[in-house]
Amino acid sequence: MRLGINLGYWGAGMDGDNLAVAQEADRLGYDVCWAAEAYGSDAPTVLTWVAAQTESIDVGSAIMQIPARQPAMTAMTAATLDSLSGGRFRLGLGVSGPQVSEGWYGVKFDKPLARTREYVEIVRKAMTRERLSYEGQHWTLPLPDGPGKPIKLTVHPQREHIPLYIAAIGPKNLEQTGEIADGALLIFPSADHLEDTAVKHLRAGREKAGKTMEGFDVCPTLPLAIGDDVNGLADMFRPYTALYVGGMGSRRQNFYNQLAQRMGYEKEAAEIQDKYLSGDKSGAAAAVPHQLIDQTTLLGSVERIADRMQAYAAAGVTTLTLAPAGFTLDERIAALRAGTDALERSGLA
Repeated sequence: MRLGINLGYWGAGMDGDNLAVAQEADRLGYDVCWAAEAYGSDAPTVLTWVAAQTESIDVGSAIMQIPARQPAMTAMTAATLDSLSGGRFRLGLGVSGPQVSEGWYGVKFDKPLARTREYVEIVRKAMTRERLSYEGQHWTLPLPDGPGKPIKLTVHPQREHIPLYIAAIGPKNLEQTGEIADGALLIFPSADHLEDTAVKHLRAGREKAGKTMEGFDVCPTLPLAIGDDVNGLADMFRPYTALYVGGMGSRRQNFYNQLAQRMGYEKEAAEIQDKYLSGDKSGAAAAVPHQLIDQTTLLGSVERIADRMQAYAAAGVTTLTLAPAGFTLDERIAALRAGTDALERSGLA
């Protein structure tokens, strides 16, 4: 099992620290550094900055939002980043959510699975450097009855095949991800529930495509905090968990709330959402069960985290992405180093 890091969103006041964390991860031999985007910093700019100041660690978008860019633009960005980084780019895609898609980008959040499938097909076709033409439900290239003509990408990516990941939560999205992608980006993963909530659906998609799980990258992100007081460490992540389970989406369309329900927290997920959407964010955080936080983070001593890493590997994880927590850069670097120590102690390195 490999290790990655996730820098989250740029512009949260830790930008200089984030670069130092990425550089230390590079020095420690971490496999990949991911960056996110929502409606603030964009992922490609951050990844270019990181790639220019690291040596060997891959850089990946987790995610580049599908409603933010036409697919050909994404292919251009992926090819450029792969070329500039010396073949170190990984393309992570996702549909985002209805609030961001419709409120920020002005793109209807409808038929997300079909849109994702067409988007991936166009991106991959463009990156083959063949002349681009496509006829689908959501995109037609070139537009009919106009001056457009099939054009081919002029940039040469470093590699013929850039790894493509999809952020997936729901069963149908996970199955499609297994069918059409090279890896899956997962959030709020519990080793105890991973087979039922994710891996079996990914496997079904691989089988539909005539493939096995061999070579497919199962890549969940987990916050990491080191210390002896597990309860205290868990409390650090109450607002984070409450935001996703309670407020990341509408009452009807919150994929993280639905995931918590599938993990057995139906009553608790409803309470968290009720409090969060009513404006009681502190009450929502207090309503998050300790067990839910502990199951979806890596908390405690190096030995305890090593045991948890073994559980994730047994559940099918191939790249474990860590989000090292801390109030200072030194604390985040210490957590990063503890992650490598735990991997070594687990025997999975």
